[in-house]
Amino acid sequence: MVISMRSCKKSIALLLAAALLIGCAYTGLSTLRKNIFPKGYAGYVEKYCAVYGIDPNLAYAVIHTESGFDSNAVSHLGACGLMQLMPDTFDWLRSKDRDCADRYCDIFDPETNIRYGLYFLSIIQQRFGNEHLMIAAYHAGMGRVSSWLDDTSFSSDGISLHTIPFSDTNHYVKKVERTKRIYETLY
Repeated sequence: MVISMRSCKKSIALLLAAALLIGCAYTGLSTLRKNIFPKGYAGYVEKYCAVYGIDPNLAYAVIHTESGFDSNAVSHLGACGLMQLMPDTFDWLRSKDRDCADRYCDIFDPETNIRYGLYFLSIIQQRFGNEHLMIAAYHAGMGRVSSWLDDTSFSSDGISLHTIPFSDTNHYVKKVERTKRIYETLY
């Protein structure tokens, strides 16, 4: 069988066009995903993750899940800002911080909210030492997670949960973990 030079050039051109089209589609998809999963407020996130020893991908996942990077977000329960801090939690964290205790701090200020949100995550991390429990405690509270760990219906070893009894917290943990994996893949 004889293949003409013209036919061969045409096939090569079609293959190159297909490869270019696939490359553009992949690049476009990656760009689209990065727009859906941004690294908003990266300077503050990276700075305070380094200070408090928190994985930046976890921080971005929490912010994405909590507020969608809306610094003025307020939940139906009254949680505020990027990391959706409850005002009483914010005040408790401020009272523990000598740099802020004597001056006004705005819960909606992006840097302040990220700083205290990551500070809170670091306290939770020190208490539970496990990312799964950290995420659950960020959502449901440290006291609840501790009581779940003490209950053999939810924990067989007292250090991990085989069941999260609150469906919203269970859903939240899965969503944050899934979002964190997306950040790890994209960046």
